[in-house]
Amino acid sequence: MIDLRLVREHPDTVRASQRARGADESLVDELLAADAARREAVSRADNLRAEQKAASQAVQKARATERPAVLERAKALAAEVKEAEEAQRSADAALREAHLKIPNVVADEVPPGGEDDAVTLRTVGDLPAYDFPVRDHIEIGEALGAIDMERGAKVSGARFYFLTGPGALLEFALAQLAISRAVTAGFTPVIAPALVKPEAMEGTGFLGEHDEEVYRIERDDLYLVGTSEVAIAGMHAKEVLDLPAGPRRYAGWSSCFRREAGSYGKDTRGIIRVHWFDKVEMFSFCRPEETTAEHLRLLQWEEEFLQALELPYRVVDIAAGDLGTSAARKFDIEAWFPSQGAYRELTSTSDCGTFQARRLNIRYRDGDGKPQMAATLNGTLCAIARTIACLLEVHQRPDGAVYVPKALRPWLGGVEQLTPGMSLTAAVPPA
Repeated sequence: MIDLRLVREHPDTVRASQRARGADESLVDELLAADAARREAVSRADNLRAEQKAASQAVQKARATERPAVLERAKALAAEVKEAEEAQRSADAALREAHLKIPNVVADEVPPGGEDDAVTLRTVGDLPAYDFPVRDHIEIGEALGAIDMERGAKVSGARFYFLTGPGALLEFALAQLAISRAVTAGFTPVIAPALVKPEAMEGTGFLGEHDEEVYRIERDDLYLVGTSEVAIAGMHAKEVLDLPAGPRRYAGWSSCFRREAGSYGKDTRGIIRVHWFDKVEMFSFCRPEETTAEHLRLLQWEEEFLQALELPYRVVDIAAGDLGTSAARKFDIEAWFPSQGAYRELTSTSDCGTFQARRLNIRYRDGDGKPQMAATLNGTLCAIARTIACLLEVHQRPDGAVYVPKALRPWLGGVEQLTPGMSLTAAVPPA
């Protein structure tokens, strides 16, 4: 959630952020009103408690003739205190409800507009040229025995799939490459739970307007995560972190689940937009003043990973109206998909500032040892299903083979290409 002091002292800044997002400006006034009501309720409860304390002391000092009246006043004050404390609890709840409705304040550098207004910052790599008919990743994957959409739908429904044979080996290879590069960069690897409590989902900003995208297990009151960001952020909820040497970084692996609500008719073919996939996610806890530099570092690691996979891509600065609830700024990396003749999102990285940390009460100790609110950032290092789809398309060959980038070869037994009917043992690293 955003800093209440910012809302009190600079409400127009928050209103401008709401306008940029295409969100409701009146929510700012609702929050200010709830804040004022809560402060008034706290003041009244404090004053009544002080009166009650004075009345209790007066009872002890009162003469016998005065005592009944003083006792009666003390009892009346006790009832008023109870009523005031209940009013304060209600005001606290109303303030939190109003507070949670407002998304993060958009950074000044964010482009205006909506989904179609992202600004391309740079384009990297040459687009491949083919002297044969280009096939999409499903045609290629089925010929390799790597993807089985039909049986995925039979078992689980639309937008589910099996990765088989070389497809499964590609997943393991990509996960190994991503984790090994992350560890080399100083990240602590984490295998994160795919089920979390409501507090973690709400704390990271994935409830509210995103409810329809989330799978909920009602019987157990748990949610399936759409990213390990949720579990890793919640890992340090209600904690005070020591960050003397800079950001604390995690690389989380988990299965991810998304309803893809609102995407009816989009990417119905293939494994680009699916309900389940595995992902390696970078997550960073740092001091607020470090977020700009840390955001660029996460973006750099994402770019280096795609460069290692020899994929052409572009980096885009996401416009305000297309930002998620928690993000103050977001960069996407869109890789080239030859079958579509277009760049499509493969990874993203978001600077969330103190927004998530305030909701989850995550702090750090400053130079004087005093607790201060921490900041959080996240970045996808490898969304595996989409990355496999892109690899198959970009690196396709006319005979149905798929070129294996040099960085992946150590995890695939050193093979230089995947071919239909190939022996799987050839693509397994030696024991």
